[in-house]
Amino acid sequence: MPCPALPDGFDFTDPDLIQDRIPLPEFAQLRRTEPVRWMTQPYRISGYDDAGYWAVTRHEDVKYVSTHPELFSTNVNTAIIRFNESMDRDRIEVQKLIMINMDPPEHTRVRQIVQRGFTPRAIRSLEDALRARARSIVGTALAGAADDGSFDFVTNVASELPLQAIAELIGVPQEDRSKIFDWSNKMAAYDDPEYAITEEIGAEAAMEIVAYAMNLAAARKECPAKDIVSQLVAAEDEGNLSGDEFGFFVILLAVAGNETTRNAITHGMHAFLTHPDQWELYKRERPATTAEEIVRWATPVVSFQRTATQDTELGGARIRKGDRVGIFYSSANNDPDVFESPEKFDITRDPNPHLGFGGGGPHFCLGKSLAVLEINLIFNAIADTMPGLRLTGDPRRLRSAWLNGVKELRVSTGRGARP
Repeated sequence: MPCPALPDGFDFTDPDLIQDRIPLPEFAQLRRTEPVRWMTQPYRISGYDDAGYWAVTRHEDVKYVSTHPELFSTNVNTAIIRFNESMDRDRIEVQKLIMINMDPPEHTRVRQIVQRGFTPRAIRSLEDALRARARSIVGTALAGAADDGSFDFVTNVASELPLQAIAELIGVPQEDRSKIFDWSNKMAAYDDPEYAITEEIGAEAAMEIVAYAMNLAAARKECPAKDIVSQLVAAEDEGNLSGDEFGFFVILLAVAGNETTRNAITHGMHAFLTHPDQWELYKRERPATTAEEIVRWATPVVSFQRTATQDTELGGARIRKGDRVGIFYSSANNDPDVFESPEKFDITRDPNPHLGFGGGGPHFCLGKSLAVLEINLIFNAIADTMPGLRLTGDPRRLRSAWLNGVKELRVSTGRGARP
């Protein structure tokens, strides 16, 4: 059945579109009529020497692509579906040093090493410290609010715990967390003119993180400590990360572990405050299913891409070797064939087979347990400390081709003027 025409020039990776909204009606249209659809792009608009990509919109197809790395490579063109026109091939090739852009068996080798830091025991060991940090973050935001109780939720709450968790995890001094925040923003925000960030500045920020992490790794090799860095780079047994491998792993943490969790927390707060029945339910019962629904609802990563390694067929479409394939998590997580009433924010949703942590396979999110822990801890602290929080403005969204980001969310405790 042919798909009704989308508007001329429509592109799911258009950063102006994503800044305005997530295109859920258009996703629904494709899921019904042409679930794997070729999207034409002007030559090199995404930084690639081709004419477009395949948009994969159904849950089952996104999962299929994710779990078949032998057919769909993340290494050929990286997982980033759209750079800028100025992006050259040499800089794309550098991206392949990051684990998310590796294929098995190299990806398998690196992941087996870094997952030492994300074992259930390792995450449990952080819980008490992160609970205290969550309470401190919320308390500080409350104390520092303006006279009318207002503050920016993104800066004062959502951004802090992911940064502090990364610092706690790999031993970065807490006083350096602002550097990681600044560098990760520059890497992820190159599409947003408000930040005046070019891809060159983003690349420089990435190198700053690599250099910082390599120095940290060198220090642990010289003098091992009882922390994750030492486990990854300084242990005496075989199978450790080199200094540069550790540096590129920290880049992944800075974006995947910081930007995504920050945006999940922000979207979660906005969802609660626009669905007051769910906020009241959460404050009363604290359902264990809450964090998973927040991630489904937010879907912080709109899409990643793969590249076909051979001619294949998917969803009725014939995909050729070398074609780029966009897997749209925002569409998959709203697929009514999988989720009953996906348009509803329901913190008791169970089961909840969302793909907000990836569609399974080798690139399933390594830090899922940590992200869920952070979301649970921060919302517990908010519900305990400022249960009357309310919105005072609409979210200001990030201009990005692939991140569902929020730059600012103004809220208020509603306490009124101070005496």
